[in-house]
Amino acid sequence: MKTYQHLFFDLDHTLWDYDRNVTESLSELYQIYSLQDLGIPTFEKFFESFHEVNFQLWDWYNVGKIDKHYLRKERFPRIFEHAGGNYKAIPAEFEEDFMHRTSSKPHVFPYSKEILTYLKEKYRIHVITNGFNESQAKKMKSADLDGYFELVITSETTGYKKPDPRIFHYTMDQLKTTPDVCLMIGDNPASDILGAQRAEIDQVFFNPEEKTIELTPTYEIRHLKELESLL
Repeated sequence: MKTYQHLFFDLDHTLWDYDRNVTESLSELYQIYSLQDLGIPTFEKFFESFHEVNFQLWDWYNVGKIDKHYLRKERFPRIFEHAGGNYKAIPAEFEEDFMHRTSSKPHVFPYSKEILTYLKEKYRIHVITNGFNESQAKKMKSADLDGYFELVITSETTGYKKPDPRIFHYTMDQLKTTPDVCLMIGDNPASDILGAQRAEIDQVFFNPEEKTIELTPTYEIRHLKELESLL
């Protein structure tokens, strides 16, 4: 086992339970704004449309096809249209309400805080995320994760998105360190694993759903507690 000094964590889907937090928020919004009256027949249809549209928009954002403003402006009109609703009737505050409500949710993956407490005694730990500054900071505070990390590096701050190796290079420059003593831990093969590989950094693929991927990460875990046996 190599000796690492710096651990880089992804946030959404790795520590912060994105799916659970978003599902709660969408359920609340469906009720509060009476979306059935706006043409979306069921919450299930709203939920399904959200995931299809949001995934596509984030995929475009991550490869630089769209920017933050476009993503936020287009997200719910596209979701409403996909779900059969009247997108022209979307309340003006809907996107901001979604962002605030979701970012305020506290749910994290099992053993997130326990493993971070364990690792903090042995390593310098940081976050590298493609999320936006304000929402990621709010998520970390709401979930009581903000006290564990030395650096929080976002694509919005650096101008680079994982898998662009420059976001990793930027982080290492800030820390005055080198790839051989760094380790990236994340759930997304296309951004976390590929990005770290491009920066010549070892990777831990967090894979609770046991997905099959084309890449070969340095390590693979299904549960965060497994990091104890690696580190």
